[in-house]
Amino acid sequence: MFVNNWLLFHVGFLISFVQRIPFIYAKSPDHVTCGSVLKLYNIDYKIRLHSHDVKYGSGSGQQSVTGTTVPEDINSHWAIKAVTGQTCVRGESIKCGDTIRLQHLSTTKNLHSHFFSSPLSGHQEISCYGNNGEGDSGDHWKVVCDDEYWNRSRQVKFQHADTKMFLAATQQTYGRPISGQHEIVGVGRQDAYGTAWKPMEGVFIHKSDFNPKELHDEL
Repeated sequence: MFVNNWLLFHVGFLISFVQRIPFIYAKSPDHVTCGSVLKLYNIDYKIRLHSHDVKYGSGSGQQSVTGTTVPEDINSHWAIKAVTGQTCVRGESIKCGDTIRLQHLSTTKNLHSHFFSSPLSGHQEISCYGNNGEGDSGDHWKVVCDDEYWNRSRQVKFQHADTKMFLAATQQTYGRPISGQHEIVGVGRQDAYGTAWKPMEGVFIHKSDFNPKELHDEL
C-alpha cells in the first residue's frame, strides 16, 4: 500500500508538472527582444524587408536589400543583435533609442548603409555587409519609437547611426533578376513616406521566469 501511494503521488506530481510547462512557456512578450528573429513589414508599401545573394551592379557592389510582397519568402528573416563587438542578453527587451544590428538570417550579413547612391531613385544605398555577422559601425541602427520599449504591435523607424538617414522603401521596383522587388533606401526625414516598419512573422525570444523550486512549492 505504501508503494502504491508513493507511486500515485509522484505520478500525480509529474502530470501536474508537465501540464504546467505549456502555461509557463506559452507567455509571449509584448516587446521585441534581443535574439528574436522576425520579418519587418513596411506599412506604407505593404512589403517585407528582404535580402538575397544578389549584388548591386553599381554603387558599393555589396549584397542588395529590397522589399518583397511575398509574405512567406524565406529570405526576409532578420535576427536582432547588439552592436558590433558587444552582446545583449537573449530575451532582453529592446528599448526605444537603443542601437542594434539586424543580421540577415540566410546570408549572415548585416543590414548596412554608407555614402553611396541607390541604383533607382538616387537616395542613399542600403546593402548587407560583413561576414558571419562581423562588420563595422555602418551596421548600426537606432530604434526610433514613442514608447519605452520596441512594442511588437507598434510601428517603429530605424535611423542609421553613422549617416543619420532613415530606413525607407520606395515605389520603384527592380527588373531581372529580382523583378517586382521594391528599392530600399536611406532618406533624411523620418516622416517621409515609406519609413514606418512593423514586426511581423518571427520567433520572439523572451526571458524565462521558470523556477523549478517555486513550481515545486506551489504543487
